[in-house]
Amino acid sequence: MNQTTAAEAGPAIDSHTVLYGVIGDPIRHSKSPVMLSRAFRETGVNAVYLAFHVTAERLAAFAEGARAMGMGGFNVTIPHKTAIMAHLDEIDPTAEAAGAVNTVVRREDKLIGYNTDGIGYVRSLKEEAGAELSGRRIVVLGAGGAARGILHALALEKPAHIAVVNRTAARAEALAQALPADVPKAALGPDDLREACADADIVINTTSAGMSPNTDELPLGIDASWMKPGAVASDIVYNPMRTRFLEEAERAGCRTHGGLGMFIYQGAYAFEYWTGQAAPVAAMRETVIRALGQ
Repeated sequence: MNQTTAAEAGPAIDSHTVLYGVIGDPIRHSKSPVMLSRAFRETGVNAVYLAFHVTAERLAAFAEGARAMGMGGFNVTIPHKTAIMAHLDEIDPTAEAAGAVNTVVRREDKLIGYNTDGIGYVRSLKEEAGAELSGRRIVVLGAGGAARGILHALALEKPAHIAVVNRTAARAEALAQALPADVPKAALGPDDLREACADADIVINTTSAGMSPNTDELPLGIDASWMKPGAVASDIVYNPMRTRFLEEAERAGCRTHGGLGMFIYQGAYAFEYWTGQAAPVAAMRETVIRALGQ
């Protein structure tokens, strides 16, 4: 019989245990509960972390419930990263600029929104793909909540150009125009994608296309052969860790970067906002990789 270590067991749940969680629609695919639960156990923080399926019409009720129950905070995923902002008391300037919130901290009776997607993504892209962002031409696929945080963080790296590509042109245009004035940018539709890819140094999928169980889906119908050899193909999807987009890009001679690092780092930054402690990143990564292998 296996012996459970103290780190694995963690503190017992009692009347001082603080509740955290993640909300989304859908949500049952999320690995945030296993990752953040491991972080709390590893550091001895008396907390639990659960997944909550919250639909759009219940978003306001959830926010009020979080206050009423004294939750320590929660993460926000698809499709609520922008809509949740209307139900918060304060929004961090970075999240305000990005137009999206993925992490909420409760301080006293106030819910404060942050965005850790962008900083988590850029850190991962630099560390894992060795990508230089300054002076590079970047194509971003999608215009949802994740794209907002990522685009804001990318803009701070002084790229040569950012193209936002989305099926709905108005959403792409709104997102592009929200970027700082000194960043060269364009809003494109799927018909312009081939030409944009030919000039791109980095192509980033911020949509859920290719996510399990729809693993055959390609973002916006992209063909990896449109990308130039040596360009970086990046995908924020982490389940599976190797999407069809990345597999085809690798065969086309591109460097590839998966979504696992972003997922871990955005969670690590959220943990640090909630607890004030350094996140146990190595343990979090090991736990997610193990969960994805099950």
